[in-house]
Amino acid sequence: MGHQFFSFFTLTYTFSLLILFFEPSLCIDSGCDFFQGSWLYDDSYPLYNTSMCSFIEKEFDCLGNGRLDKLYLKYRWKPSGCELPKFSGQDFLRRFQGKKIMFVGDSLSLNQWQSLTCMLHAAAPQSNFTLNKIGNLSTFYIPDYNISLMLSRNAFLVDLVIEKNRKILKLDSIQNGDSWKGFDMLIFNTWHWWLHKGSRTPWDYIQQGDKLYRDMDRLTAFSLGLKTWSNWVDSNINPSKTKVFFQGISPTHYK
Repeated sequence: MGHQFFSFFTLTYTFSLLILFFEPSLCIDSGCDFFQGSWLYDDSYPLYNTSMCSFIEKEFDCLGNGRLDKLYLKYRWKPSGCELPKFSGQDFLRRFQGKKIMFVGDSLSLNQWQSLTCMLHAAAPQSNFTLNKIGNLSTFYIPDYNISLMLSRNAFLVDLVIEKNRKILKLDSIQNGDSWKGFDMLIFNTWHWWLHKGSRTPWDYIQQGDKLYRDMDRLTAFSLGLKTWSNWVDSNINPSKTKVFFQGISPTHYK
């Protein structure tokens, strides 16, 4: 049903988890299985109008790009055993005043970050904001609430480097992790890189330890990469200060 539809679901789901951590007295049943449920039509959606979000990236503005139907924006996820709270931008701004949140990953993180910034802007249209992009780092800041929402584009989480004109995916190396420190919340995902083979393979070699491989079992490689990431989190993040989420895989969305 499109980028916007998928972003609404994943962002609402993530926001519900945030409630469990930051204001448990207001939370839904913490034992509820969010994954069992169904899609319900809700005429109060969407939560923002893309035409009013001047900074939305062109490829995510389905209506602006000429899509005629709008029903795909009118659905919300309803778990079978509980109610998810409807996203409220004003409530989010109140809860997370003074917080720094970073999304790290590929298209799923980009979708969520883009939707969240638009929803918060729609909730507080009179509040000033700044939006800066330096390299792969984008920062959306609302000074009235001292909230920073950052996006670090990172397809692999582990390192992809160029050495001797060769692109090497290093499964046991994370050199840019310092940029992930100092946040109240980190939300990670990874590109489904293990599916791409042949001419679409984005590296020349895979490195594990001191050994180079032309290729290896892709799920084994992905598991090793995630192990490196999880070890980094365990070694560098204080869970009493920073909440960490790892999201699942988005549907394929290539033409």
